[in-house]
Amino acid sequence: MSATPDRAAAARKVLVICLGNPDRGDDALGVAVANALAGRLPADTTLLRRSGDMMSLIEDWAGFDALVCVDAAAAMGTPGRIHRTDLARDELPTEMSFTSSHAFGLAETVRLARTLALAPPDIVVYAVEGGGFDVGAPMTPAVAAAIDEVADCIVAEVDRLRQSLAEAAHHA
Repeated sequence: MSATPDRAAAARKVLVICLGNPDRGDDALGVAVANALAGRLPADTTLLRRSGDMMSLIEDWAGFDALVCVDAAAAMGTPGRIHRTDLARDELPTEMSFTSSHAFGLAETVRLARTLALAPPDIVVYAVEGGGFDVGAPMTPAVAAAIDEVADCIVAEVDRLRQSLAEAAHHA
């Protein structure tokens, strides 16, 4: 009887997507966090780096049970400040811009995927307020200082999601 929950737990998958453009100042945050996560996530967790077309994210997260996303956000007063949003309970804040260099941003992509029933059931977004997004600019010191903390938060988040997914499978 315990073989079924174990197989169900093993089949559940967590995806971490780090968003950003390494050539646009603080937008390089996602790439830097992905580099900081290298070798720190469980072998059954997928880590992707993405920049550009947000709509392609819907294809990336197909088949995953949980998603952790990291991205730089427009400054709201404190560059380097980390925001965590669990989309099971909250929506992405409207005052926080997640618009990519394209017309469609992360918030719009998540809303569309949910409308089409293509979003993973569990989505957590880590956003770090940026200070500058100019092409060719370096990352600001305040955002660079948040990289390791965000990576630590994501490692803990993945562990939490894997545990809650395994518990849900065990009780199913």
